[in-house]
Amino acid sequence: MDFVLPTDRDRITIAILALGGEGGGVLAEWIQELARSNGYVAQGTSVPGVAQRTGSTVYYIELIRAGAGGANRPDPVLAMMPVPGDVDIVIASELMEAGRAILRGFVSEDRTTLIGSTHRVYAISEKSAMGDGTGAGQRILDAAGRRAQRFIGFDMAAAAGKAGSVISSVMFGALAGSDALPFPRETFEGTIRHSGKAVEANLKGFGLGFTRAQEGDPAAAEAAGPAEPTTEAGRALKARVEALLPEAAHTLAIEGVRRLMDYQDRAYAEFYLNRLARLTELDDGADDWRLTREGARHLALWMAYEDTIRVADLKVRATRSTRVEAEVRLAPDQVMTVTEYMHPRLQEVAETLPAAIGSLILGSGTLRRWLEPRFAKGRHVETTSLRWFLMLRLLASLRGMRRSTLRYAQEQERIDDWLTLAHEAARSDCEAAAEILACQQLIKGYSDTFERGLDNFATVMAEARKAIGAPGAAARIAALRAAAIADDQGKALACAVAG
Repeated sequence: MDFVLPTDRDRITIAILALGGEGGGVLAEWIQELARSNGYVAQGTSVPGVAQRTGSTVYYIELIRAGAGGANRPDPVLAMMPVPGDVDIVIASELMEAGRAILRGFVSEDRTTLIGSTHRVYAISEKSAMGDGTGAGQRILDAAGRRAQRFIGFDMAAAAGKAGSVISSVMFGALAGSDALPFPRETFEGTIRHSGKAVEANLKGFGLGFTRAQEGDPAAAEAAGPAEPTTEAGRALKARVEALLPEAAHTLAIEGVRRLMDYQDRAYAEFYLNRLARLTELDDGADDWRLTREGARHLALWMAYEDTIRVADLKVRATRSTRVEAEVRLAPDQVMTVTEYMHPRLQEVAETLPAAIGSLILGSGTLRRWLEPRFAKGRHVETTSLRWFLMLRLLASLRGMRRSTLRYAQEQERIDDWLTLAHEAARSDCEAAAEILACQQLIKGYSDTFERGLDNFATVMAEARKAIGAPGAAARIAALRAAAIADDQGKALACAVAG
């Protein structure tokens, strides 16, 4: 793209919204240094806040061309904070930060170039919600396209990881590639070199950001879909999905098969498809085969419940170690240690044992009183040490005996009861059956969170059983599920049941 120096940009206002540790301050300093070296007066301020997550900060920069307005013009007085409707460039390090900029009025369709990363850093409130508490990312993307004069968005965190740099260098590159500032690329790169910090990595990140801003994100143009199976078993299961299930459910079912093969084995994935095929036989095809689609999603999620075996398996995987090393940018001459907090309760330990032994422990008051104090406190353990790594590997190796554990027996019984109720409803009302299947989202987490979710689920299922066959059954079940998600104390659900 040919660079054309604008002649009418005497004043430029920039707002950067970034989380702590993402280099927002470094980016602000780079922009000011760049502007000063190109004949502009520059001023930057920062306003820390907790609008979304602790550490979220707004950096505000004003640039004024030196000597603009004539030789007799006094030194400019620059603002300390952005003013809604008066921001030329907004840079957001994460999708929700872009949404926050839009809500605060910093983005205007008549003047603002919005540069934002499309990846997510989930807030605690999103993670701890009873149901799916994640923010509406697609709504923010739609709003960004409508509300900004121009929106440049791609996964900048992934680009930074690919470059081995930090996200601030990618944002700086995207700013250069946007042509929103009247400076050539070489001066941006010169600013990075002048900083003298991680120059090669930052230039690589800058280059990726520049290219994506000018050419778009090639990953966004690719059709999303499940990865092709790499084993004979995977190919056979995919063929079975395509033969037995409607096309609308293929993507979800193939992902469910992949997840359950990784969780247990091929036989467990076959078990999943057998259950799913029974739902499809009752599906009337309404709403693009919603009954089958809900079953494909929620059945896979429930069958891949997180027990102690699964947790241990995930913690000792090489892919996890590689990811953590990349996140902390481990140097070749450094050694990484990982310390984690673990607090398995007696119930979780007993549920990992063979069903008969686990039931005996949990059913004996004497044994529970003697054993529970030994599991009353959590501990910090160094999972990268040989001792704890071997212990976790041993626990993960129990996957082969998972089917004999108390937890497996309990979960399969719950799943069967849930599916039986859905089958009963589907014979007369597929919409109500789909709502029953969607109630699986009430069960999540572990310990007290899991118990509360399970109690709410049981309450909703009891009410759903009463509603089956009655007019408005689907709406009644959906309303009860929404009430259960509304608060973790169950007050909204109690009111909905009573009403």
